[in-house]
Amino acid sequence: MKKIICLLLVLAPILLPAQSKFSSVKLGLFTPGATDAGFIIGYEGGWYVDDNFLIGYSADWFKKNYVDQKFISQINDLYGPNSTLNELRAKTNLHSVPIMGSVTGNWIVAQRTRAFVTGAAGLEVLLIFYRDYSNPSDDKFRGAFDFSWRLGFGLMYELGRRSDAIAEISYHYSKPSWQYDVRDSGTGIRHTFERSYDMSGIMMRAGFRFYF
Repeated sequence: MKKIICLLLVLAPILLPAQSKFSSVKLGLFTPGATDAGFIIGYEGGWYVDDNFLIGYSADWFKKNYVDQKFISQINDLYGPNSTLNELRAKTNLHSVPIMGSVTGNWIVAQRTRAFVTGAAGLEVLLIFYRDYSNPSDDKFRGAFDFSWRLGFGLMYELGRRSDAIAEISYHYSKPSWQYDVRDSGTGIRHTFERSYDMSGIMMRAGFRFYF
């Protein structure tokens, strides 16, 4: 069901007729559960069906270097605390790239000002650079994927005939994960670790929208 919803939202801009195109650039703050808050940049394109409804697509980029405290807890539970080594093992460089289709409705609330609500769904792509468990000084790479959705609202202020300033707040949901095995050199027992990344959180962004 998730795949069907995602496909419909991504194909909607192609299948539905529209009158004019727009492009938006957004910058702001993202606070996912997996990491501390950080800077996020996004692009959105699409088409207006009429003055009050538009369909579009978007791609965002969020980058964070952090120590995965959840992974440290898993290691400590199995092998006992070793703060310096386990923190090195849990160092992570994460790149999040949500690719989504969206629908947005807007209405006039004041002169040159419109409020809007938006919903989106799509694919969360995580590019993860992490430390090898047995050789923590070595970097490894892994990709993780998950269905994602987003709900938000905001304001658009008309700057000119073909440009708006926009400000929005939204909630983004996604929880990509993957598993890998580690063999205990002392006992020979193989343990399975799950690296889970809670990319759900609040986005607060501002930017500009252009019409052509």
